[in-house]
Amino acid sequence: MLNVTKLWCGIPGSMDHIRYGPEAHQKPIVVWNTTRRCNLKCVHCYSKSEDKPYQNELTTQEARAFVEDLASFKVPVLLFSGGEPLLRQDLFEIASLASQLGIRTVLSTNGTLITQEIAQKLKTAGFSYIGVSLDGAETTNNKFRGNPQAFKQAITGIRNCLKAGVKPGLRFTVTNYNIQDVEKIFDLIEAENIPRACFYHLAYVGRGTSIVKNDLTHKQTREFMDYLLSKAEAIHQKTQNTEILTVDNHADAAYLYIKLNKKDPQRAQEVLKLLKINGGNSSGKGIACVDFNGYVHPDQFWQHHNVGNILEEKFSTIWTATQDPLLLGLRNRTVHLRGKCAGCRFLDICNGNLRVRAEAVYGDVWAPDPACYLTAEEIAK
Repeated sequence: MLNVTKLWCGIPGSMDHIRYGPEAHQKPIVVWNTTRRCNLKCVHCYSKSEDKPYQNELTTQEARAFVEDLASFKVPVLLFSGGEPLLRQDLFEIASLASQLGIRTVLSTNGTLITQEIAQKLKTAGFSYIGVSLDGAETTNNKFRGNPQAFKQAITGIRNCLKAGVKPGLRFTVTNYNIQDVEKIFDLIEAENIPRACFYHLAYVGRGTSIVKNDLTHKQTREFMDYLLSKAEAIHQKTQNTEILTVDNHADAAYLYIKLNKKDPQRAQEVLKLLKINGGNSSGKGIACVDFNGYVHPDQFWQHHNVGNILEEKFSTIWTATQDPLLLGLRNRTVHLRGKCAGCRFLDICNGNLRVRAEAVYGDVWAPDPACYLTAEEIAK
């Protein structure tokens, strides 16, 4: 994640100690796909979820053992994802355990099921942040998510979180389907006083592989980033306390630095130091995923590659003792990268970006990330 508000505007962020402090990448943030079941059917879903029961998901006892191991391993954050995690019956029990054991618990949800009662349960369970997915204005979002009430229900969910005193945020995956709605999304952010907004670049996995052609062009991505920087600054000037972040394209870090270097060279050097501490994409090192059936992956987008199963061996053991070639490669990827990435001067703040996109487009994990929009002149050493 790239905290635009912190880096561009100089405003401290809520997770600075994990991104830019001594804790950066010491232990992985873990995404847990608590269930594959979902009440929506989104176009870009990486897990291809449907509203039906799935077999062999972790039992409550297995989930508790998993969380206890994460706590012993000193994992800083556990992100409860899905499918739709609110469809898991023991969600609040497991989240409460994680919170009691000192793990920061966050939720990734479509927001449609967050009633006032559920929002209070989220607060009581110790969730520190609720990320609610929206993918456009009402018409666009509902079409994208396959439900005519998805938008209204998600907004209601955000409002209920705010009333209950648990921090919500908006998650928006930008594509050609919804780029025209970005301005309306910012209007919504300001009108509802949403404290956090994460703008995701498209990952070419799951159902997302069928819409690669609808990803932004490089020109569109640059224009999108220009707009995002301007909006982050405008929101800051209005003294609204909203964090703006981008996710899943670490070329954003280099682009922000290049723009800032023209505007304020001294601050740009300070930002560059923070970006080097963060180190760019950390799949396989600073982030991990455990899926519905207990399989461990380098991140949530590598569902097609397993490095072990927590029902056979503890996560902590798998993560530290594995000899899996892909995982080891991701942890030392700079020696494997080819083409544009290999010679890039920003490799220490990008780390080769999203390798799963390279695999999806070129069939080669170490090929250049096709979503990198930096020019040859910008990356030249």
